Amino acid sequence: MKFSKFAFLFFSVLLLSSALVSFGQNTGNDGSSQQRLEVMRQKLETIRKSASSAASVLAQEEKTSKEDKKNVDTPVGRLRSIEKDAAKLLSEIGEIRGKLDRSEKYDSADLKQLETAVSELQTRSDAVQTETASARAATTSKEGQARDPKKKKKFLGIFGGGNDEYEELIGTVTPGRDRELFITATKEVRKKSFDVGRLLFQTIITTYPDSPYLPMAKLAVADSFYLEGSTASLIQAVAAYQDWLTFFPTHPLADRVVLKIAESEMRQIGLPDRDATRAKRAETRLKALIQSYPNSILKKDAELRLDEVQNNLGTHNLLIANYYYNQSVTLGKGGLKGAQSRYREIIDKYPNFGSADEVLFKLANTYMLEEESDQAVRYYQRIVRDYPNSEYVAESKKQLELIGATIPEASPDRKAVLPPDQASFFQNVKNQFFGIYPMTIDKNGVLMTKDFDKEKFELIDQIIENQGDILVNQIPNAFTTVISQRQAAPQTAPVAKPQQNPQK
Repeated sequence: MKFSKFAFLFFSVLLLSSALVSFGQNTGNDGSSQQRLEVMRQKLETIRKSASSAASVLAQEEKTSKEDKKNVDTPVGRLRSIEKDAAKLLSEIGEIRGKLDRSEKYDSADLKQLETAVSELQTRSDAVQTETASARAATTSKEGQARDPKKKKKFLGIFGGGNDEYEELIGTVTPGRDRELFITATKEVRKKSFDVGRLLFQTIITTYPDSPYLPMAKLAVADSFYLEGSTASLIQAVAAYQDWLTFFPTHPLADRVVLKIAESEMRQIGLPDRDATRAKRAETRLKALIQSYPNSILKKDAELRLDEVQNNLGTHNLLIANYYYNQSVTLGKGGLKGAQSRYREIIDKYPNFGSADEVLFKLANTYMLEEESDQAVRYYQRIVRDYPNSEYVAESKKQLELIGATIPEASPDRKAVLPPDQASFFQNVKNQFFGIYPMTIDKNGVLMTKDFDKEKFELIDQIIENQGDILVNQIPNAFTTVISQRQAAPQTAPVAKPQQNPQK
């Protein structure tokens, strides 16, 4: 009776996990389209908000008349035009997203055209923000002064409302404002207000082109996407990190940025039976890091991650090879050459693959079926020599004896090599349930940690102290974002209270 209950539970879980895997595969294309739409939506919201704040500041300062506001050739008119175009594209995105939600057909070319339109609007928005900066300039700085939050208007007296705390900060250009923007943006990201933080960092980039904070503001934008961690955010993190690397390829933090690009891809890698695109991209980045920065302190971390990524890719190929192997060896159908090519590819591309002994053994068996015993001997001998603790050693020796080939001794440096640990049943179910492939990933950014700790002094804090950059000797000689513990504030001795006269 107990066995029956366990069997029922076992098959129930298997069916559930299989259903979830099937669901993920069936909605893969929709998910990809949804992610692209979400990326565009986030970009457009930032563009719209930035243009709106800048235009509002110009209107508040009465630098434009009603006629000027309608004229697209004036600063405020150009900003309102950007705001209007962003709203229009957001509406188009909403229409396609609605079709996806309703499972209605839509032209995939529309998605590509939208992406092109968003990219063009982003370029135009950046140019307009820079070109209208002089019109928004103030002669005096309000850095460090308290701001009176502006009340948002309500639509029909019902929707909206609240405070627009940073409209003046974003819209007005004043001396020293870039530093205040950088500090405030950092605080917002640490509070998980990623959209607000990015908007403030982006204001530095588009409005203060000569700011010493500009390089680190661009990097902080990439970090904010990485720390947010959603699929759409990770896609943008890759693009933002790559954009930063294009402008600052020789910066002391460049190797860390390359690793973050790889880790952004790694966080999107699924189980080996899923699409291998992200794993291949991560592999390319990690190889580039090892080759381009041979003396980097991150080399060992990159090598560890490369082994894990290649193990995922190797397992992906092994599943395909085993399908062909079973078709040809077990069922007597075709596919033997397909299995051989996949097995050889694993051996050639992934030298540290955890299941290499299985690959070698099955590859040898395919050659035995083709009566190419010389080829088979090579792989059987390699198992005995290089994988002495493998479950395939005994059968490999037996085959070598039947062929009459030499049985080699185990290599001394390989005797301690054990087969990879196998995940437990429940761990496998969990991995299938959540689509997890275990990997070593640091979820902190380059400048900021994922979970802010007030006791920690991070790279971005050092940048603020340095007025915008960081020196080589201030970067930790280890893979970490944290520089040190903050110094505790000195405690003053308590002041003794005067004793009261009991006679009074």
